[in-house]
Amino acid sequence: MVDILKRRFGLLGRNISYSFSKGYFTEKFNDEVFLGNSYENFDISEINHFSGLIKNNPDLNGLNVTIPYKEQVIPFLDTLSKKAALIGAVNTIKFTKKGKLKGYNTDYYGFKKSLKPLLESHHKKALILGTGGASKGVAFALDELNIPYTFVSREAKENIIDYDLINATTFDNFQIIINCTPVGTSPNIEACPNLPYEFFTDKHIAYDLIYNPAETQFLKNAKEKGAIIKNGYDMLIFQAEKAWKIWNK
Repeated sequence: MVDILKRRFGLLGRNISYSFSKGYFTEKFNDEVFLGNSYENFDISEINHFSGLIKNNPDLNGLNVTIPYKEQVIPFLDTLSKKAALIGAVNTIKFTKKGKLKGYNTDYYGFKKSLKPLLESHHKKALILGTGGASKGVAFALDELNIPYTFVSREAKENIIDYDLINATTFDNFQIIINCTPVGTSPNIEACPNLPYEFFTDKHIAYDLIYNPAETQFLKNAKEKGAIIKNGYDMLIFQAEKAWKIWNK
């Protein structure tokens, strides 16, 4: 049975021509089961343009949210799911039947589902590189997996260490290293987080939320030392399908 409902979805972000979401959902909607659905990019230069976007597109049914608006969009929403409120970041927006905007986070779900098969008993603690919206979903997932973590940033703050403090002892204590920064994304594929990569071993997991390129310099460097590596592609698939379920429930 063909779904003849015309429904519009899209991605909110900045400089998102590379968008995974648009390609993924456009391909999904090419299936005759989903004919009538469409997906487009809403590339805005600053979050203050969000209200005008909503006003000018009253027929929208749902949005994904990407860098840099996962946190900035929250004040513009009417309500948040319990988990999105706890995480403090939103990557999925549902337009309710009453015309309200409700924020959800499916990043944590996608990350958790993609990391879990890699975990072994010696993977005890995690380093999260970056402190943006994506890192908050990762931290929430690690909490659910009972894996302690520490954030790394360019500036040390309370409960955050800076890159200069990372050494051999750090790698002994943290067996999962997760890149939540955009460093290494195409076209700047030779860049990588500032780490002493020589301390990676076959007891480590190197996880990069980046999916383009499929193997970032961060992952290449870790792989050379025997680490298990994982990019963000599966995470994106899982979070996208979770968003689709939210839009349709």
